[in-house]
Amino acid sequence: MSKYHTSRLTSAAFLAFSLTFGVANAETLRWTRASDALTLDPQAQNDGVTGTLLSQIYETLVWRDAKGKLIPRLATDWKLKDGDPTTWVFTLHKGVKFHDGADLTAEDVVFSLNRARSEKSKLRQLHADVVDVKAADDYTVEIKLRASNLIYPNNLTGAYILDKGWAEKNNVVDVQDIGAGKDNFAVRNANGSGPFVLKSREVDVKTVLDANPNYWGDKPNVTQIVYTPISDAATRVAALLSGEVDFVQDVPVQDIEKLKKTSGVKLQTGAENRSIFLGYRLDAAPLASSDAKDKNPLSDLRVRQAFDLAIDRDALKAVVLRGNSLPAGVIVPPFVRGWTSELDSYSKPDLAKAKALLTEAGYPNGFTITLDAPNNRYVNDEAIAQAVVGFLGRVGVKVTLATRPFAQHSPLLADRKSDFFLYGWGVPTFDSAYNFNDLLHTRGEKYGIWNATYFSDPAIDKKIESLGAELDVDKRDATVAELWKYVKDQHLYLPLHNQVVAWAARDNVNFEIQPDNSPKFVRFNFTK
Repeated sequence: MSKYHTSRLTSAAFLAFSLTFGVANAETLRWTRASDALTLDPQAQNDGVTGTLLSQIYETLVWRDAKGKLIPRLATDWKLKDGDPTTWVFTLHKGVKFHDGADLTAEDVVFSLNRARSEKSKLRQLHADVVDVKAADDYTVEIKLRASNLIYPNNLTGAYILDKGWAEKNNVVDVQDIGAGKDNFAVRNANGSGPFVLKSREVDVKTVLDANPNYWGDKPNVTQIVYTPISDAATRVAALLSGEVDFVQDVPVQDIEKLKKTSGVKLQTGAENRSIFLGYRLDAAPLASSDAKDKNPLSDLRVRQAFDLAIDRDALKAVVLRGNSLPAGVIVPPFVRGWTSELDSYSKPDLAKAKALLTEAGYPNGFTITLDAPNNRYVNDEAIAQAVVGFLGRVGVKVTLATRPFAQHSPLLADRKSDFFLYGWGVPTFDSAYNFNDLLHTRGEKYGIWNATYFSDPAIDKKIESLGAELDVDKRDATVAELWKYVKDQHLYLPLHNQVVAWAARDNVNFEIQPDNSPKFVRFNFTK
């Protein structure tokens, strides 16, 4: 078995960690989770860990409350332009300043949204329908779309606003080109308008944020955040129990029941707006990691059906995740428009049928393949991958497992260099188009950015693109249902479950768990 594994803070380093942080002030929040943000460039990545850190520093026009409802942030209101249903008009808060003291105006919003639409942006698919962005005045922004799109404001919850002048001064007008291994000033420096100011940044070690003394909104009760990624699960929990940290994301499932009963600790669990699944390379070319050299076995529907029948989702939930998952039959969570209970029905294991399908497809003795998986991103991700190896081994498919930190796993999918992979997908827009645009559409300039499968179908692409312009809600919903039926019938991905997450904290820290698994520290407070 090949395996790539690193640990950012192991038990051996825990003493040094303790000496570094000591006892915090009452208003300092010491926060840990399993991995670090991949960059601070707001448009260079589209993953939840990066977004969580960015959202403390930068702000968006709109965001969501703890129940997932879209609410104002930098925008006070938004509406379709009178007489022009293809243009959204956003009115901005006045008096907002960036951390360096510069005023936030409509020109900064125009610059930031155009940056998000640019070639290297990992968020450009969210703005694929945008034709033009302009400032009507200092506090009014008009966004012109190719057709009327009633849900476009939902696409702006991750569109962080930068200071145009700061970006020009520091040569970060262009988005960091992560694919080419490029760096820029915005990767480790930031100038947002949010409730917290970046004080220091040591990648994978420690990031310190101070409360913004000039914040335009409600002042945070937390005066400083010390963020220390700890990849080792046992060390992460030990840090909480010893008082070295105050707040833990990515609580290991094996410790949930123990922490519930621990004095001085509070714990919350909740369903996350995220699906965990397996993806395949689907084109005809032989797989680099397989001994099936004449063609790609995964391009055969019967093989994908066999894989589905080999997986025991209920066992994953009961054993690997200790009851903390929602087994799924489609790669979209119940929070999202387009989800139905019928779509979410899933197969029970049927090993005899799976073996028969493999035999029918020409693989009576199975074949070899490598499964790529992260080991520090999703709840028990490495253990899930290990279980998948066992499930497929029961039907003769011999799987080599390669696990890596998410910072190394993500580029494999961006570059489409994996034959078979474990991945997770959150849906910040709460609409199925987000999944289709990124995971199903043919990879191109605007769409398919995270389609690592090589799947391509012009007819499917046309249906996906129609969702951005359809005003008839019933007709749009019917197209969404048709697309999900196709994905499910063709087994283009192998759904495993929707994630359940757990947050834990010292009992003087008050918080509310979020469906996006992204804490809003500006809303945290302390019990004296």
